[in-house]
Amino acid sequence: MDAIELNKLTDKRWVAAIGIVSAVVVLAVAFLIYHAQGVSTVNTKIYFLPKLNAFLNGLVSILLTAGYFFIKNHNIRMHRLCMLSAFVFSSTFLVSYIIYHYSAPETHFGGEGIIRPVYFFLLITHIMLAITIVPLTLLTLYRIWKKDIARHKKIAKWTFPIWLYVSITGVVVYLMISPYYPV
Repeated sequence: MDAIELNKLTDKRWVAAIGIVSAVVVLAVAFLIYHAQGVSTVNTKIYFLPKLNAFLNGLVSILLTAGYFFIKNHNIRMHRLCMLSAFVFSSTFLVSYIIYHYSAPETHFGGEGIIRPVYFFLLITHIMLAITIVPLTLLTLYRIWKKDIARHKKIAKWTFPIWLYVSITGVVVYLMISPYYPV
């Protein structure tokens, strides 16, 4: 087996691993959403987590925008710093989100009128794109780690706007539902 074949085999294994990690994350979050805890005694200390999650999403939005600005101005070092920081904060968000939904009862949106379909449109598109952003982000990072700049750029053109939309709508959805939290 020559070096090119070995590299393709390694790529296939990494892509498979990314697929498995993505599926596990999506299934874990789906399980928590559809099987929210029926907690009878709620530890009110967990209610800071949605605020933290909104803050993290807002921070990710800023970092993604800054990273985009830096790469357009050929500042690769700052682009890399912003994008890796966005990934770390998104990962922190995911852990916090899972902890919250494991520990808290389900929250229902109570808005009425035109705001109700707006909320559900944002929520549904946010959820659907959040599912896609997990493998897209991991694959984008993998390609730059392998120094495959051409393929990194190709997928980053999709990853960036989806990731930015997910992080911004995460904040908007939080702001829309926050009045309906139990505490």
